[in-house]
Amino acid sequence: MLPFLKKKSEASVAPLVPAWHPNFRNFEKLPDIKVVRTAFFVNGAAVSITLALGIYCGMQEVQLSALGTQIADAQKQISLTKADSDKAVALYKKFQAEEARIAEVEAFMKSKPIVSDIIVHLGQTVPSNIAFDGLDFRDIGLVLRLTVRGNSAVALGYATNYVEQLRTDKKLAVFDEFSITTSTRNPSTGRLAVELFLRLRVPTPKKP
Repeated sequence: MLPFLKKKSEASVAPLVPAWHPNFRNFEKLPDIKVVRTAFFVNGAAVSITLALGIYCGMQEVQLSALGTQIADAQKQISLTKADSDKAVALYKKFQAEEARIAEVEAFMKSKPIVSDIIVHLGQTVPSNIAFDGLDFRDIGLVLRLTVRGNSAVALGYATNYVEQLRTDKKLAVFDEFSITTSTRNPSTGRLAVELFLRLRVPTPKKP
């Protein structure tokens, strides 16, 4: 009884050797049995990229169209208001020119000296060999009529020196030109009648 059982256990433990046979399968010709093919993912990615590019280009076209509409509206508005704008610019330039003239006249009026102060100063500084016959204040300056002692040459020299004295007088800085306009001998007195002109300085108007 025991030897029989022993043989049976040895037979069950013996290794099973698979039967050998040649593999004649051609794997290149065998059908693809994948559930999802690789080409599906490639084609899907390409379609997704194409759709994304199409949507982006479409949005850009919409934005460009809206921008073109806005530019056209702005150009139309500019064309409508150009005439009024040109009129406003012309009126403003005209106003600037008138303002400059008014400022120039105002500055000139303010620059005119006080007549009484000028007369007092001239009376205090006149040389002893010169006498005033008259003063005439005008819009553009002052006319002095003088009588100068001495013969023609000497009297004319006195008058010339007096003009230089007036030119260097700081209190007469409102004048910018000093000149002898006429000089004639008075036959009744034998003295030289001289007329001087002192031109008022015109201030430079400030630029707007």
